Amino acid sequence: MKQIGALLTVVVVTLLLRSTALSALAARGVVLDVLAFAVTIWALRNGETWGSTCGFFLGLAADFDAAHWLGRHALALALMGYAVGRLGRTLVRDSARTQLVVLFICTLLHQAWCAAFSFGGAEGAVVTGMRILISAAVTAPAGTLILGVVRRVTGHPLFSHAHLDAKS
Repeated sequence: MKQIGALLTVVVVTLLLRSTALSALAARGVVLDVLAFAVTIWALRNGETWGSTCGFFLGLAADFDAAHWLGRHALALALMGYAVGRLGRTLVRDSARTQLVVLFICTLLHQAWCAAFSFGGAEGAVVTGMRILISAAVTAPAGTLILGVVRRVTGHPLFSHAHLDAKS
């Protein structure tokens, strides 16, 4: 029950950040992909089952919030949550380099997936590609920095060791 409450909190806080504070940056062309960040961190921390659950519910809520094709974010984020949670079994999850790379790849894939639905043709391909790269280049270091600050403030690792909590 505690996990469900934490999941609902993550979904609400993520959507509020996306709709309020981060929308001003997005209007200026800098997209901090808080959806990919939240799902990636949740999946690294809780595994593939909870990662895909978080991705699905967060994506579905984001689809309702943005009033576009239902399931667009839900599918991509659920698959991302599963893949990251599964991969998290073998990664050194408390490594800043690992977090940076995983966040960069997840943001890149999520933004590319979203761009595929609004692709305007060959004339906008360069602009779209640059927007995707900028989003990944901004989200990954910002997310890694946030995780580092949280780790410093709490004084203990955010993620358990992969070999200690791996479930078959």
